[in-house]
Amino acid sequence: MSELGLGPEFSLLARCCRWNFATAEGNSRPHLPADLDWDQLAALARRHRVQGLVWNALAQRADQLPAETVEALSSDARTIAATNLAIAAECHELQQAFLQAGVPLMFVKGLTVGALAYRSPMLKMGWDIDLLVDPLGLAAAADLLIARGFSLRLPASLAQLQSWHVWSKESVWALDGSLHVELHTRLADNKRLIPRIDVHSSQQMVGVAQGVSLPTLAEDELFAYLAIHGASSAWFRLKWISDFAALLQGRTGEEMGRLYGRSQDLGAGRAAGQALLVADALFDSLDPIPTLRDQLRSDRAIRLLCRAALRMMSNGAGEPTERPLGTLAIHWTQFLLQPGLDYKFAELRRQGDTLLKRYTH
Repeated sequence: MSELGLGPEFSLLARCCRWNFATAEGNSRPHLPADLDWDQLAALARRHRVQGLVWNALAQRADQLPAETVEALSSDARTIAATNLAIAAECHELQQAFLQAGVPLMFVKGLTVGALAYRSPMLKMGWDIDLLVDPLGLAAAADLLIARGFSLRLPASLAQLQSWHVWSKESVWALDGSLHVELHTRLADNKRLIPRIDVHSSQQMVGVAQGVSLPTLAEDELFAYLAIHGASSAWFRLKWISDFAALLQGRTGEEMGRLYGRSQDLGAGRAAGQALLVADALFDSLDPIPTLRDQLRSDRAIRLLCRAALRMMSNGAGEPTERPLGTLAIHWTQFLLQPGLDYKFAELRRQGDTLLKRYTH
């Protein structure tokens, strides 16, 4: 990956993530290059939220790592696993409460993706529970969260909740400051993206812990949604593209071609092509279907989106919000996710409304 300008520390993180893929069992553990900056590696792992996956890949070689790195990564891995166990328990309680109340819901990202993507899913970092509900069920969902002890954090009051969800895809809830729920009534910031994927879409049940199986999107819809989710933040975290690539690992070229074609029917636009090219750059995901790789590379807008994502990913150990104009690529890449002026004007209005509403709610 040196030709991508990503550096040896980032490259090792990517190889560690790949070693954890569910279909990669039997692969040898990542080679440790000489002269690594281990402090930089630990900082990058935290920035990209892959500490648990990295530690899982390196634990058997702990004697070759500095003691400070071992302590940082192993401690983070234990915390991640404990947090995920607490999240799994809460997800089970929420599932039962919503089921008894007759309120449809799905769990997106988080534990369900981890269980599909990795051999040790409890080591995939997460801090929140992403719930998808019908917009007509928003009030009932809010009541159920309140009954479970959650309080609304964004927007500022329940009186603003309905109007907030008109323009925002999710509200944020917290339980004792330790567990968080992002309550979604749609899955894309721009309503023109994946407009038909909702809580009534095809689903699959995924076992995330002993006795806990949760409903999430079926594979076609999940592929399209994860592409949109990553594109919404210009893929600045390795964790997101690792999840996406892990779900592709082991698939045939025919299967990947079908997933990409279906994503276009579902409205994922160029986000799906961007996701595939970024996954290919880091994990060789398109090796089974080089014709699709050539097709996507021939699209100038998709190439721009891919380069922007790789730059965001490799831009040091700090968060984009910590740098002047650090989130600029997140904003301008949104305009390229679908062709046509109608989409671009809609995106311009959305970004303007977001700036305005966040200061007035």
